[in-house]
Amino acid sequence: MAPGRPRWMLHVQAQFWRVLMDIGMMLHRLAPPRPPHPTFKRRIRATVSPRKGHFDLHFYVPRDYHARKKLKGKRYPVVINFHGGGFTLGTAHDDARWAKTVVDEVGAVIVSVDYRLAPEHPFPTAVEDGVDAILYLARHADDLMLDCDRFAVSGFSSGGNMSFTVPLRLQSELLEYTTGTTSRSNDSATDSSSKLLSPTSGIRIASESAASSALSLQSTQKDCTTIDVSPASREIKLKGIVAFYPSTDYTNTRAQRRQTCSRADQELPAIFTELFDESYLQPPTLDKSNPFLSPGVAPTHMLAALPDNICMFTCEWDMLLAEGERLRDRLRGEIGKRVDYHMVRGVPHGWDKAPNPLKVTPGVVEHYLTACGELRRMLA
Repeated sequence: MAPGRPRWMLHVQAQFWRVLMDIGMMLHRLAPPRPPHPTFKRRIRATVSPRKGHFDLHFYVPRDYHARKKLKGKRYPVVINFHGGGFTLGTAHDDARWAKTVVDEVGAVIVSVDYRLAPEHPFPTAVEDGVDAILYLARHADDLMLDCDRFAVSGFSSGGNMSFTVPLRLQSELLEYTTGTTSRSNDSATDSSSKLLSPTSGIRIASESAASSALSLQSTQKDCTTIDVSPASREIKLKGIVAFYPSTDYTNTRAQRRQTCSRADQELPAIFTELFDESYLQPPTLDKSNPFLSPGVAPTHMLAALPDNICMFTCEWDMLLAEGERLRDRLRGEIGKRVDYHMVRGVPHGWDKAPNPLKVTPGVVEHYLTACGELRRMLA
């Protein structure tokens, strides 16, 4: 990581690139067929992070949602999505095409989380906002017609990182409610991680069998009686993860990551990666092996509590390819998860977000449909 720049300079640079990225994403959304706007939004209060504030949830819902809601009919499966942008850029509507595909093909409600960005809100704020989003949806499942037995998460790039780290941090949050402990400090991620890593805590996060493909976020006492630990007074089951080109291991430097990329001319420019890392990885003494930052090096027992079904997409010309494959191998071989893995050939990082207003990048629809096929199986 480059020598630390003044925080004010990072703020100015982030704002400049956010404007340019907004223009690029506007062009991306102009390509036919145009993706939809969210059906509605909810602003929620941050409670997990010590950095207080609010952020928005964008809801994309099936056509029959409002009619069934009036009749208090069926509940819908839910996909919670986290956008990319290096934890510094991007918005919840960047993945509107993915949201439309999920709604149409899976019949699920998709909730895109407009989590707070660095450098204004460095690590672990984004992950904690993701946890708050899931807890909010569980608390309001009755009002929103959501099925807490059928939650899944998805994400792109840094959001792909969050598709792993948010479930890990959620385990810790529910553990806090059980033990009565708290980690409401600026070092909350480290505190929570240390509790999870303790084998003598007397609490475990119980994962259902591979056949049911679920993560049951619940506490089991030593006498094997089960108690609900969610503040939503219900059990939350994460049935699966869909991660597109995720960052998974910050213990490797950017220089080390670049050495693994087969096409140097297709790498993300250093001007972006340096901004991302200096903005989010604060303080500079941050332990890069923290499981809420680097799920690829998380302890085995933490990864074992993730959902049994995981779908991953990586890019051939991406500095994140190697670490994505390492995580795939750990999840499959070391832990025994079912990992549906796809390496998209001949494309760079973020290939599906090309700012071409004339047409969607070839291959995007097919890969999104493949991911939705996995989601249908996970949420069945």
